[in-house]
Amino acid sequence: MKRTVFVGALVGALAASTAFAQTSAKGGQASKEGHTAPKPQPMSEPSPAAPDGALTLGTVHIPKAVKADGKPLPAGTYQVRLTADTASPSAKGQTASLERWAEFVKGGKVVGREVVTIIPQADISKVQKDSPPHSNSAKVETLKGGDYMRLWINRGGNHYLVHFPV
Repeated sequence: MKRTVFVGALVGALAASTAFAQTSAKGGQASKEGHTAPKPQPMSEPSPAAPDGALTLGTVHIPKAVKADGKPLPAGTYQVRLTADTASPSAKGQTASLERWAEFVKGGKVVGREVVTIIPQADISKVQKDSPPHSNSAKVETLKGGDYMRLWINRGGNHYLVHFPV
């Protein structure tokens, strides 16, 4: 008997909540039009600043041959220079001044170039989980899978990342 009363009360409560949910979904007919556009959001961070013009980033040793801008770049020691030229076409959502070209110089002659991504110091933890090189130094590492090599330069409060196909 107690079980029958309990089951009856449970079925009644379930029926009442279902009826309430259906009424709420249709509810009052107030919002027939729906939401047409997202609400404007305030800017959460200022646009990051990048160095202007050309800048010497330092000297690096690339331990094995890679491709830079689709052309072979042999293993060796290079002086790396940031150019004022922005990379194009621009990527959606990126700040154009943070995607630039880097030149690789050997014996006073440019022997290769590749796109460099500039990441301000305040944003590096959002982008990279690895430990960065010390200030005013660089590190070169082969990435997981061995298909790419990353050059990471830490200079003047910015991080410069170059990715080469191997």
